[in-house]
Amino acid sequence: MTLDEALAKYPGAATFRFADGDPGLNARLLALVRSGLKTATCQALSVYESGGETAPAVGRRDIALAPDGAPALVIETVSLETRRFDEVDESFALAEGENDSLEGWRRDHEGWFRRTCGFSPDMLLVCERFRLVEDFG
Repeated sequence: MTLDEALAKYPGAATFRFADGDPGLNARLLALVRSGLKTATCQALSVYESGGETAPAVGRRDIALAPDGAPALVIETVSLETRRFDEVDESFALAEGENDSLEGWRRDHEGWFRRTCGFSPDMLLVCERFRLVEDFG
């Protein structure tokens, strides 16, 4: 399916890339969603406030893009919560599917935020839980 066809099928959908388009990490995260291990994601609130990305919205279906820009899958946001980085709990961290502990999630996400948008333990995150609607793979 082309991106134009996917957008026609899901009017109002935003498009995004997991991992800000880092090809290897993007492909890994798409695989985690497909396997059912990844049902959550987060982003710094400041990224949405700056207009750097379209903020998720409960009930909206969005199209996750593959590293080459092709539509990979459609997710539907089922809940959103704004939390401080240091208040993310193990349930949410494990729902992201990337780590097997809260400590691992904190280590990896701190490194990610330091590289991409800045980090502080009290930074606000938009914590999104979603469900897989369609897999174009």
